[in-house]
Amino acid sequence: MSIVRSFKATDLFKFNHINLDLWTETYAINFYLGYFSRWPNMCALQETPQGRIMGYVIGKAEGTGNERHGHVTALSVAPEYRRLGLSRKFMAWLEKVSDESERGLFIDLYVRCVNYAAISMYEGFGYSVYRRVREYYSNLGLGLTPRDEEDGFDMRKPLTRDPMRRSVRANGRDIVVSANEVP
Repeated sequence: MSIVRSFKATDLFKFNHINLDLWTETYAINFYLGYFSRWPNMCALQETPQGRIMGYVIGKAEGTGNERHGHVTALSVAPEYRRLGLSRKFMAWLEKVSDESERGLFIDLYVRCVNYAAISMYEGFGYSVYRRVREYYSNLGLGLTPRDEEDGFDMRKPLTRDPMRRSVRANGRDIVVSANEVP
């Protein structure tokens, strides 16, 4: 039986096996510490009884008024624990925190346009593409074209405070903005 708990600073020394994934963005330690101190209620991990981290989610709350929302900064599951529903549980948990505790209208995330598996997973969770952000990511050297590889989709899911679904749009893949236009 595994447990879900809040992320601690010392966990940064135990999650390298997850961050070795090509699609996982890895940040400097001060970046993670900033999240843990500012949004501790939006950072969680799941671990085995032996203390091995299976996966984690890191989020934050941002914006004000009609732009108040939760943001998924990082979601990653170790390869040996994939396809067990951990990502779905992490996302449902962060959506609940964003909705109930942070009083957001929607939750958003960014994903590389060439990460088809993740895009499909998020669409299965009810997210849709809000816009394409040019040159959001640095180049990995894997895409058919540099543009596809560096661009990111801003994906969103409305929460209970947005019953009219004003925070999403049907034609999001057709809306293209540059990275410097994104707050």
